[in-house]
Amino acid sequence: MSAPFIPPHPPRGAGPVAVWRGFFGERARTAVFGWSERAFDSDYIRRNVLGYRVHIPLHPDLVQHVLLDNAAAYEKPRIVKKLLSPTIGQGLLSSDGPLWREQRKIVAANFAPGAVDALMPVFAHAAAWASSRWQSGIHDMAEESTAATMCVIAASLFGGDERLTTRAAMGHISAAMEGVTQARLQALLGLPLIAWNRRTRAGRMGQIFLRETLGHVVRDRWPDGGPDDFLGRLVRAMVARFDGPQAFALAVDNAATFYLAGHETTANALTWTLFLLSEQPDLQEAAAEEARGALTPVGNDAELPDRLPLLRRILDESLRLYPPVPRFDREAVAADMIGDKEVRPGDIISIWPWLIHRSRRRWSDPDLFDPDRFAPEAKSGLHRFQYLPFGGGPRVCVGARFATAEALTILAHWLARWAFSPIPGREVRPSGMVTLRPAGGLPLRLSPRR
Repeated sequence: MSAPFIPPHPPRGAGPVAVWRGFFGERARTAVFGWSERAFDSDYIRRNVLGYRVHIPLHPDLVQHVLLDNAAAYEKPRIVKKLLSPTIGQGLLSSDGPLWREQRKIVAANFAPGAVDALMPVFAHAAAWASSRWQSGIHDMAEESTAATMCVIAASLFGGDERLTTRAAMGHISAAMEGVTQARLQALLGLPLIAWNRRTRAGRMGQIFLRETLGHVVRDRWPDGGPDDFLGRLVRAMVARFDGPQAFALAVDNAATFYLAGHETTANALTWTLFLLSEQPDLQEAAAEEARGALTPVGNDAELPDRLPLLRRILDESLRLYPPVPRFDREAVAADMIGDKEVRPGDIISIWPWLIHRSRRRWSDPDLFDPDRFAPEAKSGLHRFQYLPFGGGPRVCVGARFATAEALTILAHWLARWAFSPIPGREVRPSGMVTLRPAGGLPLRLSPRR
């Protein structure tokens, strides 16, 4: 197989970086930039950020306490809600308490095993649609992955509505995500979220486009929901459980939530996995051979992921090294203890998969790419809060099974038909504050397999 491979990560200094550096330069653009060596050899860090007391638990037991054992004491931070509300309102991702529980019940059925299995042909169609347009040569696989996952979301959740798959939609969504990053300092300082530069203005336009477009999509289905798909069931459930204006607003909020979260994170997972395989041709060939064999049997499409054990290990390791969401936060709403550390109401608890997944106390050679970490015998020994690509506890990503089956299906179809090679001399580095993607995209050279 391939020689040992250590994929790129940001440089690490000997000691902590000053807090103010987080608002300027590369650290203001890339969440995972600027961490010191000590951060990867610690169980707990505490920092003060512009008046906020921030706890960073890195031991899995501490993370479990926050996300599971005493989850009721921790909610989505008010500052995060302020940042996200222009885009996703009070949808599942940004709500708490009874409103969150009610929405979770509504959407959970759409991501049950049987519902996901029924969507496998949609995943396969999106993979074939994307790759059928390719020719030998250089393609930006970050862009191609985004186009494919947007196709999946539009087809599987929104009845194939073409308003959600245009190039203009892709541009606006990217700008909306960037706008959240740009507004972070304003939110931390308690300032109004004003569009003060080109990126924030583009972000605001992206948010307006998303809300207006999805508002039209939902209105076209109102109030009976139309077809029996995710959006139809969502509309009918909202109408049944909430009054008219609130039902409509929550339907749009959740449509925005699942449109954004449903395609962005999976697209990043595809992109990073293709990057890792492009750098290891022998491993890529082994995965392609497995994919060809898995796609050959005529039978239940739902069984395809089970026929891809090597590719599943590769995907799991990709999600470890480049978690699509490198951090997520909670705010304490009651006094508590995290281990022996006092937590006060209003404190921020910052959970960092990027640090936990690369902890030298939890993993052997953590920066090394090694998919055998996720072989059954090795995976069984992992702490349940040591590996968090989809979060954990009651708020674990409701679409985790959907995203995994989608990614494996698309990768299998692409690898069976195409070989992916790196561009010599082109640096690949992670970027992004909300999600993690290669800076400037991922151009790779594609050639048909024999």
